[in-house]
Amino acid sequence: MEEALWAYRTIHRTPIQATPYSLVYGVEAVLPLEHQIPSLRLAIQEGITNEKNARLRLAELKALDEKRLEAQQSLECYQARLSRAFNKRVRPRSFQVGDQGLTVRRPIITSHKHVGKFTSKWDEPYVVQEAYSSGAYKLVDADGMRIGPINGKFLKKYYP
Repeated sequence: MEEALWAYRTIHRTPIQATPYSLVYGVEAVLPLEHQIPSLRLAIQEGITNEKNARLRLAELKALDEKRLEAQQSLECYQARLSRAFNKRVRPRSFQVGDQGLTVRRPIITSHKHVGKFTSKWDEPYVVQEAYSSGAYKLVDADGMRIGPINGKFLKKYYP
């Protein structure tokens, strides 16, 4: 378990453009392999005095807040980019009172019986009785049974 957490914390994350470890401690982690095979980073750290090392560490800690803000901005840009890409493919569906629509078969609606994998995933046509501003709709079937409110993403227009 510790190895998995170490791997997660030390791998560069695209959304934040940094490693989680560096956002917490202000520096990149020293990998155990770098102790066995000396790296340039460790050689430089060993060659400086304790006083200079402390000054460098304080400077890194002062820059940490700025680094975290940059990571937050990078994350927000990444999420906006993903949202735009997703929303390109979304087709808005709107219905008016009186429109007919099909609903996705779901366990919540128990009026249908499961027949098999080749049955339609859309349930019988319903008539929109009420349309709410939030994109939800109250429906009525041919027998007068009310269903809803149901989200518009679970409906599609029915053309008789």
